[in-house]
Amino acid sequence: MFEKQTLHGAYFALSAYLFWGFIPIYFKFVDHVSPWEILCHRVVWSVILLMGILVYTKQLGALKVEARVIRRLLLTSALLSVNWLVYIYAIVNGNIVETSLGYFINPLVSVFLGVIFLSERLRPLQWLAIVIAASGIAFQLIYFGAIPWIALTLAFSFGFYGLIRKNLNLPSVSGLALETTLILPFASLGLFWFYTTGNLDFGAVNLQTDILLIMGGFITSFPLLCFAAAVTRLSLTSIGMYQYIAPSLSLVLAIIVYDEPFGVDRIITFTCIWIALVIFTLETLYYHRKLSMRGVANA
Repeated sequence: MFEKQTLHGAYFALSAYLFWGFIPIYFKFVDHVSPWEILCHRVVWSVILLMGILVYTKQLGALKVEARVIRRLLLTSALLSVNWLVYIYAIVNGNIVETSLGYFINPLVSVFLGVIFLSERLRPLQWLAIVIAASGIAFQLIYFGAIPWIALTLAFSFGFYGLIRKNLNLPSVSGLALETTLILPFASLGLFWFYTTGNLDFGAVNLQTDILLIMGGFITSFPLLCFAAAVTRLSLTSIGMYQYIAPSLSLVLAIIVYDEPFGVDRIITFTCIWIALVIFTLETLYYHRKLSMRGVANA
């Protein structure tokens, strides 16, 4: 039974991260639409889909939360909006490589935020991993005279998002439904503004564009639902092993399919990040294995 549950969890995790890895293809199909309008549609159709799921599963009661939770969700909604907008902007403007860098950095950023805000303590090799990753970012700063703002915005916005959501204990579907509902008034106003200024592409370009924009709800919700199903069946350590699939696939797409530049400067930066991730991952696996063996010995 346990092995079957683990196997199902692996399938769900693979589905989520493979989907996220190939998701730039979707945004490339709608790159003739303003990133702002794409974001608005993503919110609107996500709300409709998620509410439909909650009605179908009879979980609408999960939307009733305390006022303090709503206040925190306002912040997570803002962070999610920033993350989505920057991600869409980057892909539409041919910066898939930098989005990949952002999501490679994200696990290390999450650990770093845990040290600052949750008083978590890092082990020596974890500190080494963060220093090596920071060196890769510093190289970009020295080489270009500018920081890779897309990568850092994606990493830190999602890092803070995870930090705040960590203690809310909200189910994935109802939590995302609440967040997108809080953004819905702004998304609706945005679409109305596009309409009144004559810049709304929905209903004005072609049927394919309309269908793709409507699919934004599915594109947003499906991988999150798979991820939620995986988390209930796998340990967080196991989940962590899958999280590099998405940025790896996106990087391959960027270089091979969309012919984005990947010169020596980016190779050096990515190499620093990859070395840091290898150190961090192996150290984490060793540490958890050591704890497990100690637990068995004490049993």
